[in-house]
Amino acid sequence: MLEHLTKETFKQKVFNWEANQEWKYEGDVPCLIDFYADWCGPCKMVAPILEELQKEYGDTLRIYKVDTEDQQELAAMFGIQSIPSLLFVPKEGQPQMAMGALPKSTFERAISDVLKVEKPQVN
Repeated sequence: MLEHLTKETFKQKVFNWEANQEWKYEGDVPCLIDFYADWCGPCKMVAPILEELQKEYGDTLRIYKVDTEDQQELAAMFGIQSIPSLLFVPKEGQPQMAMGALPKSTFERAISDVLKVEKPQVN
């Protein structure tokens, strides 16, 4: 089960905008944040892919979810206009946003290219 972030947990685990002017990622491994809503069809298509990716990548990557209906301030802060919107947050450097229901292969490519995380080899 993916962890759902609120404004408070977002500040602890991703970025504390009240303490930092510049972007500063608080996490210990790169993360991917899914901005979604329960009523959104494409969001429902992406959800099982994200669950699968979290299982496959294990501790090398964290995948969080933000309910844009419940956490409107967070959604507004990132200028979320359409959902699903996915924020790829590397350990170093600026996060990058992607929009829409992406296929799994696109997620894997972005995780590799943007987050610099390779899928652990299963023995």
